[in-house]
Amino acid sequence: MTRLHVEAEGTAAAGADHVWDLVSDATTYAEWGPWTGSGYERPGDGAERGPGAVRWMRYGRTTTVEQLLEVEEGRRLVYTVLRGIPVRNYRAEVVLTPAGPGTHIHWSATWDRTLAGRIVQRKLRQIYPHVVADLVTAADRRAARS
Repeated sequence: MTRLHVEAEGTAAAGADHVWDLVSDATTYAEWGPWTGSGYERPGDGAERGPGAVRWMRYGRTTTVEQLLEVEEGRRLVYTVLRGIPVRNYRAEVVLTPAGPGTHIHWSATWDRTLAGRIVQRKLRQIYPHVVADLVTAADRRAARS
């Protein structure tokens, strides 16, 4: 089956620690992104924000629930959607890489091509760039305060 894909990139002036603090903690998502609420349903297997953690975020009338699959502290986060948006085999990855004194952010996702998945793709193509831009702004503000 063909896969659908969305991605967005941005570069923060802030170091990876500031970006990671935000992107790895679902409780902060509603503070910096387009979500109206966010948090955790359960902690990860070995660490609160580690693999196995189940997190949620509300966007409009939809609450999406995701599970962390892989976490490379300060560098990479991989997750899947458990429920909320009509996608199958969704796999998203956030990768942080050094960019001089700042941090390059690459956020991408793929999932199965279905009718509902194509509708989701249209919306996520709009949302992903905003999410990354909001993350950059929040990380830069956090770095400026410290």
